[in-house]
Amino acid sequence: MSTIDIPDEHDDIDGIEVIDIRSGDRSTPFEHRVEPVSKTTKAIKFLKDHSDVQISLAAVRRIAYGAVEPGLLEGARLERHRVETGWLSVLTYRAYTLMLSPAIENDRLLDEAHYAADPDTSNQQRVLSMPTAHDTDATLVYADAMDDLLAAIDRASKGVRKNNPQEVGRRIVERPLTAVPVTFLNPGRHPDDDLSIVDGNSRWASCTAGITVPASSIHPTNAKDPDSLLPSHLMRLPLAERRDLVREIVKNAHRDINAATGTSKAARAKRDQAAKLLNAMTVPVQVIVGYTDDNASMGMRRFPVAVRSLLMRMNIGVTPFDASSQNGVTAEEIVTALFDLGELGDDAEAVRDVLLGRADVTDSMKSLGLNPAFRDLRFTFVVQQLTRKEPRLNAVMAAKLDKRRLQVSHRSGPIVELGLRSYSSLPKEKLAPVRTALDTGCLWQALTDHEWTVENIDNDQAVDDLLARADNDVPARLLLGVIAMVTLVTSGYLLAPGGSAEQIVGGIKIMRAGVGTVIKTVLDTKEGRQVLADAIKRIRAGLPLRWWADGDLVEQDGWKGSDFNAHLRLAANHGFAPEGYQNEPTATELEDKALTAFQLSLTRAADDLEDLIALRKKNGTTTELSWTAVEPSFKQLTFMNRHFALISEDEPR
Repeated sequence: MSTIDIPDEHDDIDGIEVIDIRSGDRSTPFEHRVEPVSKTTKAIKFLKDHSDVQISLAAVRRIAYGAVEPGLLEGARLERHRVETGWLSVLTYRAYTLMLSPAIENDRLLDEAHYAADPDTSNQQRVLSMPTAHDTDATLVYADAMDDLLAAIDRASKGVRKNNPQEVGRRIVERPLTAVPVTFLNPGRHPDDDLSIVDGNSRWASCTAGITVPASSIHPTNAKDPDSLLPSHLMRLPLAERRDLVREIVKNAHRDINAATGTSKAARAKRDQAAKLLNAMTVPVQVIVGYTDDNASMGMRRFPVAVRSLLMRMNIGVTPFDASSQNGVTAEEIVTALFDLGELGDDAEAVRDVLLGRADVTDSMKSLGLNPAFRDLRFTFVVQQLTRKEPRLNAVMAAKLDKRRLQVSHRSGPIVELGLRSYSSLPKEKLAPVRTALDTGCLWQALTDHEWTVENIDNDQAVDDLLARADNDVPARLLLGVIAMVTLVTSGYLLAPGGSAEQIVGGIKIMRAGVGTVIKTVLDTKEGRQVLADAIKRIRAGLPLRWWADGDLVEQDGWKGSDFNAHLRLAANHGFAPEGYQNEPTATELEDKALTAFQLSLTRAADDLEDLIALRKKNGTTTELSWTAVEPSFKQLTFMNRHFALISEDEPR
């Protein structure tokens, strides 16, 4: 029996080429080589002396060391990017991927992180503190412990590798990443500065996903996966060693290409893998190196706000921020802007910290006279602060929300995301219906029409005293209503109405409006105020809720959250008298409900118009709508205005 040597099959797939990334003469064969450090000297001097470069010498050195062609940085032209508060100076060049680090802010997951404002938060998933501004440099300053920062960065990098992989390697990355110098106040044994990506985390993570390096180069701490490159491995290396690691990886990749000769599948696969790695080793990057505020007296104070606003505008691509994360970032921009403008009162720092909820709020809550152990008080404080009627506050909110005319419903998104930071440790399956219920409408107009404050309602006697005042005092009534709404919704007793809600109450029509409208309606009745006050006390004590029956509060056997929800919505429609559930509403009640329904429809229509205007603005549409398309709407508005005026008093002079 003879043996026949069968050669490896050839296929039609072309091999992956190492792409020439040189900017100058390409007449000679290309081999990727990391420039010696001596080539960075002139670039460092040029940037250090440039009037628009407002960063430290260490940051300048990081830029020069990370540049693929450092010689091009000498004489480079800086660009100016406009942001809401001023101008950013930006330097564009091609950098080594591994000389950059992923974003420290995990803004895309703000709705999933655990916040220090939550008494039960987990250190493992705790969100980081917001960066502050450097006194003189265009640099973000982080005060968290380095181990916490590295854990968050690694977690985010793994997340985007899994959830938003990018195709890199066959081609080089062509869409620029944006980075900013950062410094760490508590670096421990790590370098105290870095270049952190603001936009482009998915591209960075995909570039590094296939990189394995010798354990001796990265000193890994994860024994289970010693060769998997993570941001924390890079960030613990001194600058020169980090650059040496890049040189080693590039050199080894070229060695693999040269060693894998022949046409076998194994040889071609090894060459392709090395070529993909080399193509992923560089990225175009825009580094923010300076900032000029429109208000010169602000210096660098608003630099973090400028960077975050730039981030929000950039995230409009394949995987934009979801609504809750957008609301979270917008809410932080609103609070920070109000703080910078001096609109948060005499104890501004405490108010800001309580609203943001990123750092421990214990001392801040106490300084505001509130018990930090009560989540519902902090949520209520968020509602109160962001429904104040001050013109400058409303102007800031309207600008950040991109609304020409601020309505009460527009405030809901930021309020909900900041308020829920007190409940961030709740399991997702429990938090999701809470967010849904609040998002359907947790505010009512009176909250912005009246001045009201948050009192330290942290015991049963305080609740009873508030109830006694709520009969004749509008601010007390509003405070009672908001605390009740927060406690009922977050404990599952008042959620969006389920399809079977009518069946629970015998097939009678319930109020299917948002939770804010339900609370507002119930709050206007004496029985309703007693039910709400009793609910606050019993939810806090972990007791089953009682219902109004036969002129008193009575425990109900076997009631679940859905039962209380349905009955509260029923009472909002028909009142609390048991016989009223079976009777037809009076003519006056029908008129009141019809007016409420009409006004709600107007609010929804106004929101729809704002959405249309915002969509046209986003799409750059400048052509006017044809008259044939809008004539029916104009006629309807004219008809409504004329007929509504017939049944309304004249506007007071």
